[in-house]
Amino acid sequence: MWGNDNYLPVPGEEKNLDADFSNSKAITTEPYNQYENIRLSSLYSEDSSPPGSRPGPYLADGRRRVDYVLTYPIQKPGSVRRRSSRFADNTIIRRLRRSLSMRSSRAPLQPKEDPEVAAQDQQVNYHEDDKRFRREEFEENLLEMGLELEKDEGASISGIGFLKIHAPWKVLCREAEFMKLKMPTKKVYEVKQGSNVVEKIRLFIHKVTTPLHPNVEANRLQSVKPLSHPFSREKQHLFDLSDRDKFFDSKTRSSIVYEVLKRTRCTRAKYTMGITSLLGNGVYTAAYPLHDGDIEGGSSEANDRKLLYEEWASYSVFYKYQPIGLIRKYFGEKVGLYFAWLGVYTQMLIPAAIVGVIVFLYGCATVDDDIPSMEICDPRNNITMCPLCDRACSYWKLSTACGTARASHLFDNPATVFFSIFMALWAVIFMEHWKRRQMRLNYIWDLTGFEEEEDHYRADYEFRVMQKTLRQEHATPKGEKVKLTCTDRMPAYLTTIVMMGFMISVTFAIVFGVILYRISIKAALHISSYPAARSNIRATVKTTAAIINLIVIIILDEIYAVIARWLTTLEVPKTDKSFEERLIFKTFILKFVNAFTPIVYLAFFRGRLVGRPGNYLYVVGSYRMEECAHAGCLMELCIQLCITMLGKQLIQNNLFEIGIPKLKKLMKWKSEMDSQEEEERNRTLERHAKDHFLGPFVGLSPEYMEMIIQFGMVTLFVASFPLAPLFALLNNIIEIRLDAKKFVTELRRPIAVRAKDIGIWYNLLRGLSKVAVIINAFVISFTSDFIPRLVYQYTYSPDGSMHGFVNHTLSYFNVSDFQKGTDPLQPEHLGYKVDMCRYKDYREPPWSSTRYELSKEFWAILAARLAFVIVFQNVVMLMSDFVDWLIPDIPKDISLQIHKEKILMVELFMKEEQGKRLAARDNLNQDNCTASPSANQSPLQPRSRPASHVNTSNC
Repeated sequence: MWGNDNYLPVPGEEKNLDADFSNSKAITTEPYNQYENIRLSSLYSEDSSPPGSRPGPYLADGRRRVDYVLTYPIQKPGSVRRRSSRFADNTIIRRLRRSLSMRSSRAPLQPKEDPEVAAQDQQVNYHEDDKRFRREEFEENLLEMGLELEKDEGASISGIGFLKIHAPWKVLCREAEFMKLKMPTKKVYEVKQGSNVVEKIRLFIHKVTTPLHPNVEANRLQSVKPLSHPFSREKQHLFDLSDRDKFFDSKTRSSIVYEVLKRTRCTRAKYTMGITSLLGNGVYTAAYPLHDGDIEGGSSEANDRKLLYEEWASYSVFYKYQPIGLIRKYFGEKVGLYFAWLGVYTQMLIPAAIVGVIVFLYGCATVDDDIPSMEICDPRNNITMCPLCDRACSYWKLSTACGTARASHLFDNPATVFFSIFMALWAVIFMEHWKRRQMRLNYIWDLTGFEEEEDHYRADYEFRVMQKTLRQEHATPKGEKVKLTCTDRMPAYLTTIVMMGFMISVTFAIVFGVILYRISIKAALHISSYPAARSNIRATVKTTAAIINLIVIIILDEIYAVIARWLTTLEVPKTDKSFEERLIFKTFILKFVNAFTPIVYLAFFRGRLVGRPGNYLYVVGSYRMEECAHAGCLMELCIQLCITMLGKQLIQNNLFEIGIPKLKKLMKWKSEMDSQEEEERNRTLERHAKDHFLGPFVGLSPEYMEMIIQFGMVTLFVASFPLAPLFALLNNIIEIRLDAKKFVTELRRPIAVRAKDIGIWYNLLRGLSKVAVIINAFVISFTSDFIPRLVYQYTYSPDGSMHGFVNHTLSYFNVSDFQKGTDPLQPEHLGYKVDMCRYKDYREPPWSSTRYELSKEFWAILAARLAFVIVFQNVVMLMSDFVDWLIPDIPKDISLQIHKEKILMVELFMKEEQGKRLAARDNLNQDNCTASPSANQSPLQPRSRPASHVNTSNC
């Protein structure tokens, strides 16, 4: 947005400096009030019912509903304000423009006043007058568009003025026709439920789960449905207009007014400004539709908002379905689709969570039968391992890793492979289920033929086009439309590429810093003199590193969101839709890299860039790259996923959404009023003033982004953490009610936006589900020991069992081959001299002719791992495509109902046309009968027939 210094100021001698604020207000509002009185009288003469006063979102007469509210700043009573002449004709505009070049010589200062302070004060007054002029012009244009306005300046909240907007019936009809709004007609038809097996199962489930459905009318299955048709003033007889006040609901009325506001322009200034430009420049400070009423207190009237609060936004109904129909009716299709998608996602998590728990319990039940972990825990094997770090670390017994080995089996067992295949198919079924659910909602909400129209231009884009027009005023041919090209945006695109690359590099650098922390803290704990610190080194290092990663992820998430918005603003997208899609894409990339870089490192890189004893890989001088435990890195990957997932859900999703807004509200109340004053305010203020204290609606992107990242956590690395669906399910149960309460009680009512799908988010989900298959294949084959165990059991085991697997995975190292300065400081830490130590790798022993080279077992296992990735990926992808083909995108009963609607609509119009032809034929016969006697009596008057035809048709 651009600053206030872009406005045209009012020169000093054109102001009346002796007028006070009250006089200025009286003068500026006088023409408006006269115009409004005319509108009020005309409205009452048109409607039959007399005006009356009633509580709620209505104008002062108590009859006309407030469809939209604009707020603007006003000077508080008692302060001095310079009065300006009315900015009403072209003469004054020309004088204002001429004054721009003479500003310095036409603003005299007081002799004893600080020149700098006086100049700043004068500049502020110029801008305030300019804003007032623009408001007056904009409001006059709104009146010309047919809207009815009412002002509330300072009566409700000091220093804030409210412009209440009402759309009369004629405006609603006109705009509904322009917007092609589908409205229900008088014609209704019976909705027949599907007769196939799937639909019968669905109806059976619906009957069984009847107690779980909310007690609202909009969510019940309807046996009849009215035909819907785009509203037309010429075909008003098709619609039931017996109650005009309820024909257009509050959501539709506010969206109609918003469309009028977006089309209305201020054109008297240097460049045109719409409502978005006026809001961005502070001419108006807020714009919002009103909530239906209060939600608490026995005196509050029954309304949709109160019903949503009781049946949706309460934690006591967490086990019930959401009232999606009522959500759509109150907030619009876009918000309704988000909560419908969130509900479908949460429902689909139930079977995934159950299977995940079963896999985990299987690991718990078979841990005592796992031969490799039993061999690790058996002290009789007496396997001496090589040091985990240089100098500070000494030799250690493999049996000390018993706990890690047993815990790894909980997540690294044969059931994990089955669960990975299950989750890949689950993701496909979830996407197909959502497509069917979305199509059903499109049918119920009359969106089957809806096509999004081109959106209005954004304020930033209009301003940049205006600047380019002024620069090329003489170079551009007359009549050619000026627009921003790729050349104009090239600096912004280059900035985006550089900044995105830099932010991703920052993420990598921080992950590398955490790696150095793990290496250094491990060495420090090994040389610590405290027994407690030396006893649980691995657990301490893993947990603290995971917590540090979590804190960094949460902090960078907030920073990246700001940077992504800044970069998108630099690109100056043409429309709001383009802005939103670009912002989503940048934010997703940055947050995805931020959340998953530590996890990807643990899964695929840790323990593979190590080297071997005597020839380790070092970074940043003397830092030796860290190794995995003998049971693999899967356990550390599980810990990182668990802490990241739970931490983001508890801290970022819940604490930030609940705690910080409540803290801000508490601090605001403490600074402004005590609790009694606040209660008095809620009791006395009107609806538009109460809604002003609510938070602004910032869009659905943050809500979607939380769930997309969570979906990635659930699907991408599910092979290492089968409890992820369970944690996601528990979080979403809370998240739904938390978001519901936020929408109903803490946010201003959003503009109802029509949408038939969830947009770019579906493509992101589908991409994640495809990538999840590949990542899980690599996790199973390279991160876990599943493939090495299979290769050993069927190739190298003498009896076909897993006995001897641990010894098979360990290589030998002669301690005399340590590099100088890397051998342990305490070589006899175990109580005896060590000549040979073991390390996890497939390498030749020191007595071989190719000592410490990769053995043939390594290459055999690598080939098996790559083969598994190829087979797993192709088999699962094939199964996914088969499921996708098997499940149709459109339910069969919905397809039949849509076809039936088209036939009934054609029949309705055919009957209407037939009726018109019969009426025209009757009129023609009547005219012929009337014209025959006239023709016999006065044949010299051939023009009498057309005259009689006109009179008859009028009658």
